[in-house]
Amino acid sequence: MSFKEWTTAPTLRKVMCKHADAAKYVVNDCLTPGKEYDVKNETEEFIFIVDNTGKVGGYYKTYFE
Repeated sequence: MSFKEWTTAPTLRKVMCKHADAAKYVVNDCLTPGKEYDVKNETEEFIFIVDNTGKVGGYYKTYFE
């Protein structure tokens, strides 16, 4: 699936955000701890979700349950 189709693609599953404490990146603007997000795509290291900005963003799996 092309990344251009992720916004209209069906949701694979939902994940809950555990924390937004990042040592290197600023993610607290885009993620809210305790909120559920729709997963659009997933790799071994990253989850691609529709974040608080309304766009699809890729985040490390460590932020989610």
